[in-house]
Amino acid sequence: MGKVRTELVKRISLELMERYPEAFTDDFEENKRFLIELNLDISKRLRNRVAGYITRAVKRRKALEGEVEE
Repeated sequence: MGKVRTELVKRISLELMERYPEAFTDDFEENKRFLIELNLDISKRLRNRVAGYITRAVKRRKALEGEVEE
């Protein structure tokens, strides 16, 4: 079974990925630093969860694009 993420984490993550499509990578620490630079008014725990969800989404997108290109 996978991890359960709240709707809030998913909504914030997807909105940020739409707004800044090239800013996020598959590195959690870089994504976390970028979220800190944005000065979002969210807690440290929520910021880390959002960064983790974005990291997984970017990895998933890269894997799908890699399969399509081959």
